[in-house]
Amino acid sequence: MCGIAGFCGNPANWKENIERMNKRMYHRGPDSGGIWANEDASVVLGHRRLSIVDLSENGVQPMQSASGRYMCVFNGEIYNYRKLRDRLLAEKKVTAFRSTSDTEVLLEAFEAYGVKETIKQCKGMFAIALFDKKTGKLTLIRDRIGEKPLYYGFVNGHFVFASDIGCFRVLDDFHNDVDTKVLQLYFIHGYIPAPYSIYQNIYKLDAGCMLELDAPYKEPKVSTYWSVRKAAKYGQAHLFAGSRQEAAEELERLLKASISEQMIADVPVGAFLSAGIDSSTVVALMQAQSKRKVRSFTIGMDNPEYNEAAYAKEIAKHLGTDHIELYITAQDAKDVIPKLSWIFGEPFADSSQIPTYLVSQMTREHVTVSLSGDGGDELFCGYTSYSSINRIWGKMRRYPYGIRKLVSQLLIGNPLIKNNQVLQTKAYLLGAKSPENLYELSNAQEASNLHIALEKETYPYKHNSAPYGDIKDVQNSIMLMDMEVYHPDDILVKVDRAAMAVSLETRVPMLDKDVVEFAWTIPMAYKKQGDKGKLILRDILYKYVPQNMMERPKKGFSIPITQWLLTPALREWAEALLDPQLIRQQGILNADEVQRIWRDFVENKNWRIQIWYLLMFQSWQCTQNHLLA
Repeated sequence: MCGIAGFCGNPANWKENIERMNKRMYHRGPDSGGIWANEDASVVLGHRRLSIVDLSENGVQPMQSASGRYMCVFNGEIYNYRKLRDRLLAEKKVTAFRSTSDTEVLLEAFEAYGVKETIKQCKGMFAIALFDKKTGKLTLIRDRIGEKPLYYGFVNGHFVFASDIGCFRVLDDFHNDVDTKVLQLYFIHGYIPAPYSIYQNIYKLDAGCMLELDAPYKEPKVSTYWSVRKAAKYGQAHLFAGSRQEAAEELERLLKASISEQMIADVPVGAFLSAGIDSSTVVALMQAQSKRKVRSFTIGMDNPEYNEAAYAKEIAKHLGTDHIELYITAQDAKDVIPKLSWIFGEPFADSSQIPTYLVSQMTREHVTVSLSGDGGDELFCGYTSYSSINRIWGKMRRYPYGIRKLVSQLLIGNPLIKNNQVLQTKAYLLGAKSPENLYELSNAQEASNLHIALEKETYPYKHNSAPYGDIKDVQNSIMLMDMEVYHPDDILVKVDRAAMAVSLETRVPMLDKDVVEFAWTIPMAYKKQGDKGKLILRDILYKYVPQNMMERPKKGFSIPITQWLLTPALREWAEALLDPQLIRQQGILNADEVQRIWRDFVENKNWRIQIWYLLMFQSWQCTQNHLLA
């Protein structure tokens, strides 16, 4: 796990600029750092290292291939690098390796098989920058699901890239304005979907994509080498034909293989453990394959509505892990809030970012790598929203779209229900034209939330531009939407940024390529019956943990933010950020709409998740303006 950065075009003060970029992402790699530039400094690479595999100097980056043709900076892990290394040796493509690092294996594979063929063979999480000295081509590559971040774009006419969007702000002549066309998307989701970022001319390289750039480094070409949509369509067209038990056995085999590879490291490894199905399955399969006690970590809260620590402790005791827990106070969580703008670099408003940071901070005191159970809900139909959308659409589809749309518009404009949030939401959803559109609208909650930003123009993105309907099953289609947008742009961003802020590497076994592709072949009846999801994961887990330990209502990984915002200190903080005069002065948000939403919460206790979205946006904006001052 590391951080990478670089730029092209021979800007003045190139050395000072790359050193500042490296310093900005020091937390991603505190063990060492390095820089490299070609002869005319038209291509410059930077790297910060968190040593995981091969802790020696032989593993430092930027790294050059044995022939001298390629230079590489690499963030992440290639989990099957040992198999790739053995193949290179067996085929005599390489006579010997200088190190035991996956970076060297990656470089020699590029040399032997070519870039595209090598990436097809790699299983892992990665963001790679590769410079070919022979052709002058710079190639950026991001992993299939989007575990590792990679931003790119242009600053003052120069092509730039980095693991951390904050790296761009330290460059000379950074004046990229806020891209107000992303704000409507942000206030729907609480994050900015790829390929966009908060800044004009700065983008996220999408999951499963490769960017190629030739001299003079002005026209990047982006292509897709793997697509979760294609994997889902193929899987749905080739459903697993065996029994549910046979499917569970195959999934268990794949998960064990994934976990076994992801437990490999030259530093201590542990795992996050909540009381949920996903993390419990990962920890159970880790312990089943480990000769030593697996280290497991959880945090608890005094508020019983949000606390699963006691259940996690019970599961850990049954599995025999070396379990560590930390009970956090409201003040612990509140103290994290001022750090969030710096940690995430752009507006990001999933409030579970706070406990994620705290559990990462505790975990880093004991291990350098932690496995997580993320991905189980999106791959094995765990969210209740999937069955809700299926049920609601089943009722709505009985009526013609034209009639529903007309009724929706009439109701939304009706002053009699203007202040009734529940009726407003129902009226808004009534205008959905497909189950996918219904899910998209449900994220916005109500039409008024689309008017928080003054800019009304917005960008197309996967939710409103993909050819929905090519997967017929409603729940599978909604799961795919989450795997394309919510999972990479919210869940994986949250985990990566919060963990890397304390220099902790996180790994996600359920996102292994073979696991993901097999998951899409599993019939829905093996995943969900009624409102009970993740059946096939339960089949695996109950071999290791008694069923009665797991049959509890899910609390989620959250904090009581709605209660805290009404306490004097946080309410004062919030009202300072949402001050109408400040918002009008900034000229980006609709001050009247913001005040209406806030007053409705304070006076009527009507909570909208957009309140936290607003606070995180304003906190970010005020922090950035202060830094520029």
